[in-house]
Amino acid sequence: MSLKIRFTPEAGETFDALVFQLKQRWGDSFVLKLETKILKSLETISNAPYLYPVIEEISGMRKCILHKNCSMLYKVTAVEIVVVCFWDNRQNPLL
Repeated sequence: MSLKIRFTPEAGETFDALVFQLKQRWGDSFVLKLETKILKSLETISNAPYLYPVIEEISGMRKCILHKNCSMLYKVTAVEIVVVCFWDNRQNPLL
């Protein structure tokens, strides 16, 4: 059974900011590779939502590392997967 995936407004904003930064730093081809990785990861998460580790017990936030510099944070509910944000791993720690 695959779950529906929903993006928060923050996920959209952080994705756009990340893409902008990566385009400037590594170019369009890198961004295309990352977008392909994100789509594959979303498909995997939809079918196996508990695959990636919990990073925050109370909220149930999970972290999917897309690249050594970028992660996707999401929560699993009974009916959907909520992508909360995209995170630049070089930033200050999450917790």
